[in-house]
Formats: sequence, C-alpha cells, structure tokens
Amino acid sequence: IRLSIEQAIPHGRTMNGRRGDEGAWDQIPSRVSSIWKTQLEPEYRELVRRHPSLGQGNDVNQLGTLGTGNHFIEMCLDELDKVWLMLHSGSRGVGNRIGTYFIELAKRDMTIHLKDLPDKDLAYLKEGTEHFDDYVEAVHWAQNYAKINRQLMMETFISTLKKNRSLPPFSADLKAVNCHHNYVQKEHHFGADVWLTRKGAVSARKGQLGIIPGSMGAKSFIIEGLGNPESFHTCSHGAGRLMSREQAKKSFSVRDHEEATRGVECRKDKSVIDETPGAYKDIDSVMNAQSDLVKIVHTLKQVLCVKG
Repeated sequence: IRLSIEQAIPHGRTMNGRRGDEGAWDQIPSRVSSIWKTQLEPEYRELVRRHPSLGQGNDVNQLGTLGTGNHFIEMCLDELDKVWLMLHSGSRGVGNRIGTYFIELAKRDMTIHLKDLPDKDLAYLKEGTEHFDDYVEAVHWAQNYAKINRQLMMETFISTLKKNRSLPPFSADLKAVNCHHNYVQKEHHFGADVWLTRKGAVSARKGQLGIIPGSMGAKSFIIEGLGNPESFHTCSHGAGRLMSREQAKKSFSVRDHEEATRGVECRKDKSVIDETPGAYKDIDSVMNAQSDLVKIVHTLKQVLCVKG
C-alpha cells in the first residue's frame, strides 16, 4: 500500500529541484493542468508580470506533490478503529520563492523608510505601499495554491487506495479538514483590525476543526478550537522539533528509528533519521500545554506514513 502511494504522488527532492526532480511531475496530469489553468495561473501570471523573478522556478509541476522535510501522507486509526487519511504539505517551491523574494524587497525598502534599523532581519513591508499590497496578494495566492495542492494529493491518495486490491471497497465521505499552518490574514482582535501571522500554528476559533499532528511514530489529533482570545484564536500546528535535523542524525541510529516506528509501515532507513519520533517534542505534553486553546475530538494513531 505504501509503495503504491509513493508511486502515485511525487515526493522528496532530487537534482536540487531542477529538471528530473523525483519530487515534481515529469508529465503533468491533465487534472492538475486544468486546475492550474483555471484556478491559479491567471493571478500568477499577473504577479509574475509585476515581479518577473517570481516565475523563475517550479510552479505547476509541483502542484499535487508532497515535498520534503516534515511533510507527510498518513493512514491513521481513531479510537473506534475508523480509518483517517491525513497529509501535510504547503505551497511548495513557488511559495518559498514568494517569501524569499519579498523578504529581500522589505530589506531594500527599509533603507528608504527606516535607515537606522538595528538588524536587517527586522525589515518589514510598510502597509499602504505598493510592495505591501503586492505581497499580500502574492501570499494569498500561495495559500490558495497550498490548499489546492493538498486537495489534489488527497484525491490521488483516495483513488490509489481504491485501486489497491488488498483493501476492501470503501467510501471516503466524512468531513474533510483543510487548514493552513504558515500564513497571514487580516482579522479582528481586541477591538482592532490587524494583520495576523500564524507560523507553525493554526486557527482555533470556537468550534473550528483543526489538525495537530505528532511525529511519524506518535499520535495525532483532530481538534476543535475553544476561541481563546488571549492566543488570538490560535493553537500550535504540531509537536515541534526537539532538536535540529543535524543533531537528530548524530543522536539516533537506524535501529533507534526502527524501534520508535514499530507498528508503522514507513521508511526505516538513514535518510529519514532526521524525522524520527525522538527528534520531536512529546505530543501529549504539547496538547496538555494548550488545553485552554483546543479540545480533542479524535486521537489518531499512524499505521502508515509516507515521508518526502
């Protein structure tokens, strides 16, 4: 089952992300191409017209693909042994390119608006300027790309499982949860309209469903927001790393990883050691620390995991 998913959905990164990259489409599927042309390309072309360097890299060829790092595709079981399909990915290379590009623009703009900025990494785009408006437009486009990217992968995930003869016939008709985790949007808090950035965090408004994944060998949670105003209606996106990728590679062996992921069908080789469960914080401690932000609706246990 895992191999069929890995064959159906491009994942990982080779060739430094250039032509021949296994993590991108070689031949773009017709459905991906159609959705790109109707839902994403028109606005993208306008952004590229104003900022040509945004169009110099991967875009449609990564739509519907997983990526690398902590991105995953998982099959999980809940408390009643009902099957949940879950995945984590974002706006891929084009989203990273948008962020990097506008960070550099902000640094240049700061030399005009605020010459004595103590650290260039504190640079920001001033509201009301052309670059600020362009950034907001670009980042909202990237958020839409990320949402569509996840939807396309989930479609492929489900169809791939349905084709697998080792599984019984099934229908996937339960409620879907599709939430951003690194994004910015305008919201109203404490009597004011503000631009709120959630980094490694998700919206947790009262009654709003969300996903908080653990590591590839731990539990994950479907949650409902409690609408805590002190957190700007926000909760964590996941467990969060306990150590850097390099430290994890030095701290854990393949045998450690095999033991930590016992009972989970996943890769158990040295190339995924940086994603081993021990590299992440304890998800139960994380959930206990935000019990005033969310309530747990379902506790999920991974039985299959695909990593980028």
